[in-house]
Amino acid sequence: MNNLAQEAGNSEIVSFDSEELILVDRNDVEVGHLNKEKCHDGDGLLHRAFSLFIFNEQGELLVQKRSAQKRLWPLYWSNSCCSHPRHGEVMEDAVVRRLHQELGMRSELVFLYKFIYQAQYNNVGSEHELCWVYIGTSKDPVRANPNEVADWRFLAPAQVDYELSQNVSAYSPWMKLEWETIQRDHQDQLIQQLHRY
Repeated sequence: MNNLAQEAGNSEIVSFDSEELILVDRNDVEVGHLNKEKCHDGDGLLHRAFSLFIFNEQGELLVQKRSAQKRLWPLYWSNSCCSHPRHGEVMEDAVVRRLHQELGMRSELVFLYKFIYQAQYNNVGSEHELCWVYIGTSKDPVRANPNEVADWRFLAPAQVDYELSQNVSAYSPWMKLEWETIQRDHQDQLIQQLHRY
């Protein structure tokens, strides 16, 4: 039995192809909005996104396996939570909303950095995102939304390093990029999260 079967949470539908995402330029200035499906067509249109790395009291990172229903990278392992602010929604509200909708958790999130990446998934579509990366710690139990999460587990940082060096093809491309940057440029914040409890 996987973790999802043991700890299923909210089963509300929280992702829609029709939801309006925020189009941005390379300086993260809003230039318009477009539905999620069109943002991910072809090479992708640059849009605002976020990526969360949530640790437990033991200093382990929560990683999730993306739902089979996902258009891009279904059933790939990834970091704790990734999504987009919707048109008219500020980032601070979006990260709190999505963490609770997807994992049933709350956390005091700390912004680390933002970056642009583009990644193609077969001939299905692409991610082309200006992604805000956050780190946080939570004591809350994981109550994963089965529409978004196929499975989840906690990994010690050394295990994350090993997985991304030996089994990287099982992980989303953005997770590898983000974890490498966190390890290289944000060690102080990472250590602070790992020693919060």
